[in-house]
Amino acid sequence: MNLKNPKIVICDAQTVTKGQDDLDLSVFSKYGDVQTYLLTQREETAERIRDAHCVLLNKTVMDETVLAQAKNLRYIGIFATGYNMIDLDFCRAKGITVSNAGSYSADAVAQCVFAYLLHHASRVSDYHAFVQDGGWMSSPSFSPFVFPTHELAGKTLGIFGYGAIGQKVAKIAAAFSMHVLAVPHQMRAETDKIAAFTDFDTMLSKADYVTVHTPLTAETKGLFSKDVFSRMKPGAFFINTARGGVVVEKDLREALVDGTLSGAAIDVLTEEPMSHDCVLFGAPNLIMTPHVAWAPIETRRRLLHIVEDNLRNFLSGNPTNVIV
Repeated sequence: MNLKNPKIVICDAQTVTKGQDDLDLSVFSKYGDVQTYLLTQREETAERIRDAHCVLLNKTVMDETVLAQAKNLRYIGIFATGYNMIDLDFCRAKGITVSNAGSYSADAVAQCVFAYLLHHASRVSDYHAFVQDGGWMSSPSFSPFVFPTHELAGKTLGIFGYGAIGQKVAKIAAAFSMHVLAVPHQMRAETDKIAAFTDFDTMLSKADYVTVHTPLTAETKGLFSKDVFSRMKPGAFFINTARGGVVVEKDLREALVDGTLSGAAIDVLTEEPMSHDCVLFGAPNLIMTPHVAWAPIETRRRLLHIVEDNLRNFLSGNPTNVIV
């Protein structure tokens, strides 16, 4: 699209970078007149993008009410893979191109999944705290078995959603000699070189660990509920680095309290940042990180390059990574 000096609005720079000494977003200035906001509250969005030709965002909501007021808007570039915060039907109807950032975070998120798995299996932080509190000094044995640990080798990992991240997780699981069951978004072959493809119920019943790597859609919203947790292998460990909305949070807490699950690890919540009355705050046997699985500096540099490429390609008439 030929736009002379388009107005480009970056809605939530603080969700991507801490500043120029971290990740420099000034690269976008070569493509037009850039207005950057650290964060944009819902009531501020319509006014801030009113005259924009291009909008770059991470999690700022673009619903019909907001988009209808942006008469010049032709392009939305997402600093993420997910796009559930954008009204795609409206964009399609108005000819607004939307591009996302594809599989930029596969390595980082898969790494985080195994940080959770190893935390649960080896209890390194618990043993470190035990030593720092003087426990080893007062131990009668050279090897105090304070916390139960187990090997990942031979355990079964269930992967729900077998895109770029799910496949990367499977490769790491194979290196740990784990068995891998996968439920892809669309059933295809019965197996690949690592994972055996199976149905949802079979995966739930056989997996020692279940990790979620699916978009938030009408079909996946609230999928992991009390019913699903009850169908999991007794004492299984649950991981969610996808979207908070795929989990019924009160049901996850109940499954942790009553021992249906041996533990869980999550990087995402339905409401972010965490609300003061979040039902999962303080839940037993829960590892929680603040939506940072995707955030290593190398990952964010890769993300920046993809978003820049998407914008440049759109402006040159050859849009890439197009959602609509």
